[in-house]
Parts: sequence; structure tokens; C-alpha cells
Amino acid sequence: MSTDPLVVFTPSGKRGRFPKGTPVLTAARQLGVDLDSVCGGRGICSKCQITPGYGEFSKHGVTVRADALSEWNSVEERYDQKRGLKPGRRLGCQAQVMGDVVIDVPPESQVHKQVVRKAASARVIEMDPATRLFLVKVDEPDMHEPTGDLERLERALKKEWGIEEIRADISLLSKLQQVLRKGKFEVTVALHKSHTDSIPRVIEVWPGLHEAGIYGLAIDLGSTTVAAHLTDLVTGEVKASSGIMNPQIRFGEDLMSRVSYAMMNPGGDVEMTKAVRDAIDTLAGEIAGEAGIDPKLILETVFVCNPVMHHLLLGIDPVELGQAPFALATSDSISLAAKDLDLGTINARARTYVLPCIAGHVGADAAAVALSEEPGKSEDLALIVDVGTNAEILLGDKNRVLACSSPTGPAFEGAQISSGQRAAPGAIEAIRIDPETKEPRFRVIGCEKWSDEEGFWDEIATTGITGICGSGIIEAVAELRMAGLMDESGLIGSAEATGTQRMVPEGRTHSYLIHDATDEGGPRITVTQGDIRAIQLAKSALYAGARLLMDERGVDKVDRVVLAGAFGAHISAKHAMVLGMIPDVPLDKVTSAGNAAGTGARIALCNVAARAEIERVVRQITKVETAIEPRFQEHFVAANAIPHKTDPFPELAKIVPLPSPTFNTGGRDGGDGEGGRRRRRRA
Repeated sequence: MSTDPLVVFTPSGKRGRFPKGTPVLTAARQLGVDLDSVCGGRGICSKCQITPGYGEFSKHGVTVRADALSEWNSVEERYDQKRGLKPGRRLGCQAQVMGDVVIDVPPESQVHKQVVRKAASARVIEMDPATRLFLVKVDEPDMHEPTGDLERLERALKKEWGIEEIRADISLLSKLQQVLRKGKFEVTVALHKSHTDSIPRVIEVWPGLHEAGIYGLAIDLGSTTVAAHLTDLVTGEVKASSGIMNPQIRFGEDLMSRVSYAMMNPGGDVEMTKAVRDAIDTLAGEIAGEAGIDPKLILETVFVCNPVMHHLLLGIDPVELGQAPFALATSDSISLAAKDLDLGTINARARTYVLPCIAGHVGADAAAVALSEEPGKSEDLALIVDVGTNAEILLGDKNRVLACSSPTGPAFEGAQISSGQRAAPGAIEAIRIDPETKEPRFRVIGCEKWSDEEGFWDEIATTGITGICGSGIIEAVAELRMAGLMDESGLIGSAEATGTQRMVPEGRTHSYLIHDATDEGGPRITVTQGDIRAIQLAKSALYAGARLLMDERGVDKVDRVVLAGAFGAHISAKHAMVLGMIPDVPLDKVTSAGNAAGTGARIALCNVAARAEIERVVRQITKVETAIEPRFQEHFVAANAIPHKTDPFPELAKIVPLPSPTFNTGGRDGGDGEGGRRRRRRA
């Protein structure tokens, strides 16, 4: 076994061993990692910036020491003095591998930028925001009636708007007198009144009539991505939506890996909190710039997130969430100053509201989905699945609502897949395999045409074909099943057994070749047996969670399925059903809710009464804990088959007749389909 240092790149998950002294940029290029560089490694362009992670990474099986990379050199020093490097950043062309290391490639260093597909869904929301504008005429000071400016502002608000009392921070008082006099004692006041506080707080004052508007951010803080919707607090209009990768990925792709990092590395929780707060603050500035709005006009933020992200955002050690009984520090909603979260880009007095969590593994994001989709008001039994690295599942109707969380892992996001990548231009996002010829055709992000359509290759000349993302790998596995190239157990057949040379040997198993551009220096994109196993594990966890909720309700079927989340919005209902991700229902009963968690955040941002409503609703939702439920494992094992070992799928059978090949003829080598006449290989 090689003793060369192991290099693990995130978020791609690609890894390899390299001799000491290998530049990080060289290692990235040899592994096909998406790390940019245009200056030929001279330390001029800064495109190859990377962030090394240090400490214990149980997920990757490595301990990264402080000397894992070569020392800071004169080229990096010169660049830092001239242009500046963010703390912790290195130049990939200069930093050399000296020991095992985990290296994060930030979004700005990636050639093919991540497509964070969490756009705001169209939704009619009754506007009743916590933060409102009031124009008032304040009495001028009078020597014969000695009162302060704040008190006279309060008196004007009471007289003109019926507001009895106000409170204000010292930072507001320091500017009040100047603003009053500039406006000739007519000012516009932004007041924030929480649903739990009877006294409104002065957030900002402007001289005269303020016409530039006020804004809020609805933020969906996920384990993989952070999405924000910049919303007009007067009209409810979404002015811009944007997202970034969660920088905590370098500490672990899934939630338990991050909890483990906090457990094994003293101060690891503080490190992760700083990383995500810095990213959110940067995102706030970027989204305001995109909309052409002064970020100081952002007066309010609302957050939805899973419990681990919730704790790390608030600066709470998440270790207790990694072990039974999965205790939250608090499950209630939280109202606080945005500056307490180090959000310095937006208004200094902006307020933040964090939705309540449902339970230890079902967080504020699930609460936001419940607020958006309202399963408790449904006449029929609805299964709502927010698909992601950690899936939140709701099952309910007007009689009762249940919730659980299921650890699906990052495979649905394209991680842990041999040719997998995040959603970015050039990634295969959809695929079809002809059941007769066994030939594939596909579509990539950034091009609407299919690969067999005229003009496709011209349109993708810039991006190329770079890999396969989550929706693409789901469709690929389902298509292999429908084309008879993979059996019910998930085993891929050989070329002899399937009749196509696209089945290529890979050790004791086989892979399906989608695209091979190695002759032109491009990637070779396949679906391997390992890829299928990763998808099986993810989909089995998802289905098992849904079945647990169905057991609790005493039902074997649901009336409809709602796929939520940015990823859920891009999943083909038919392929999800073939794969066995969701229970069997008529396909027209499978709908997409888009980014339901983000929509819930926007509702809470724009309607203060909705905050009280979701706080009431979460107390009525029954939590089912998958981690300690014995039946979860039973359901998980049965769900490993594609679509399922025991559960019938009659609705699916009406539209998709599935072949019944058997390739396990004496070992998992994708036998030849001839009754097992091939000899078993000896171990």
C-alpha cells in the first residue's frame, strides 16, 4: 500500500495519493477536480485559491496536521500584500502536499460554478411584516417643554399611528438628532414589532419620506447549500434569489460528519460557526449587489435550517444531537439581533427570526415546509418529502401530522458517485436509455437540447460534459432498470448478458458507459456498481422513513406525494417511482413544491402572524425517531430492491413494465445470463 499522503478534495469528494511536494493544483488536475487557474501556476491570477482543513476527519478517515501543506511562501506573501487572501486561504499552485490533507475548493475557485437551484417559488402571501415604515411629523424642541428627541418621536408615533411605546438601541440614538434636523423634523421610521413583544423597536430612521424601500432576507441554510431570497418588505416581491455552497462541507459532507468533527476537534464547532456566518454575510452583500440595493436597507432576516445547522448558526455545540436522546439546546423559535450572528453587511440594527425546530432530527426547515404546504389542512393523506443530504418527511391530513428525518447522505447531490458532481453547467442532469439498442441520450445543465439533437455539441462546446449530478444519476439508475441492464437487486449485467458493449468490466463487476471523451482529454462518465449501491442506500433510507410514518398512521398507501426542495423540484416522478424512492401512487399525484422550506421562510418573513401559527403547529406534529425505531432497518433492507422487494407498485406497473433479468449467477460479477455456467472466481 502506498505511503504517499492522501489528498481529499471537497465538495467533489475526489481523493488520491500523491508524493510529498506535489502542488495542490497538480493533484487537483490529476484527479479531475474543478480548480481554476489561468496564470500557469505563477501565483498571479489567484484563481486557484483553496482552503485546507485541519484536525480529525472521521468521515474521510484522516487526521490532518498543521504541517500537512508546505509553509506559506514568498509568492503567496506577495499576493496577500497586494490583493489580499481571506484568512485560511492558500494558493493551490504554491501550496505543496506534505501530509494527509482535506482541501476545500471554494465556489469562486471552481471553473464550472455551482448552480444552486433554489429559486423562489411563486406564492401569494398576505403581507403583514414585522417591520414596517411610518412617516411622522415630530414636534420641534422647545425650551419651555424639555423633552428628548426620542420621547417626541414616540409622542408623534402615538398621535399619528396609535403606537403607545417604542424602544431604541444606542446606535439609533447616536444618529436620531441629525436625521430629525435634516428632515426638518419629518422622518420615516422603520419599526419592528415581534409577535411576542408588545413594544416595537426602532430599526432605522430617514429624513423626510423614505422611498428607497426596506428589505428582508429569507434564508434556507442547508447542509449542502445556502439559499437566500431578498424580499421587499412592503410589496412582498422577491427582488433577487441567490445561493452558495455551504462552506462547512470541508468539515464533512453530512450532518453526523460535522457533529463528529466537533466531537473530535476542540473548537471545531466554533470553526464551523464562523465559516457559515462568514458565508451568509458574504451572500447578503452579493444578493443586494445583484438587486442594486444598499445592503443597509436589509432590516430583517428569517432562517430555516435543520437542527445541526441551527445549532452551528447560533454558536451552539451540536454534539448532543449526535447521540440519543438527540437533545436540542432549544426547540423554540428564536428572535435576536442580526449582529449577534456576525451579519455586519446588512443594517446594524436588523432583527433575525429563526423558526422553531420540531425535534432533535427534524428542524426548522421541516417546520417551514409545514408552514408552506400545510399538511394539517389537507383533506387527503399527503406525503411531503424534502429531498436532500438529510431528508425531512411529513405525512398528514387534517386529522394528524407526523414527521421524521431520514439520513439519505450526499449521493443524491452527486457526491460519492464515481463521475458525480454538484449541479453545474456541463453536468448530465437527465438521461434516457433505449430499451432496444441500449444506447443513451442525455441532457446537460446549460443546454436545452438532448445529445442526439442537432446543435447539441455546438452549444456545449464551452462547458463540455463534465460529470453527472444528482438528478442525472437517479435517472441513470432507473433507466438501467427499465432497459433490462440491471436486475431488481441492483446488479449490473455483463456485455454478454445484456447484449451491449456499453457494459464494461470493472473488477468483479461491470459499469455502464454513458460518455467517453478520453481521446480528447475529457472525462469518461460511467455508472458503476458502487454508484448504484450508493443510490440504493440513499433511496432505501428515504423510503424506509416514509414507511415508518405510514405504519404509524396504519396505512399501506398515501393519496399523493409532494417532492420538495431544490433537488426534489428536478426529480422526474417516473424515475423516482421506478427507483423506489417514494411509495406507489398515480404519477399525476406526484407534484413538486419547489423550495418549500424557502417558501416557508418567505411566508414567515412577510407575515408576522405566520410565525405564531407555525409555533402552534409544530407542537401538534408527532415526531417519529428513525434512529431508534427497529422497523426502520426492516423497511430499509426491503427497500434495497429496485423498486422494492415486497411492497407492490401497481400504479407504476400500469405505465412502466419492468423487465426481470437476473444477473447474480454465482457471485456479484454481473454473470452471463446463461444459467450460471460461468465459473465462480476464487477470492
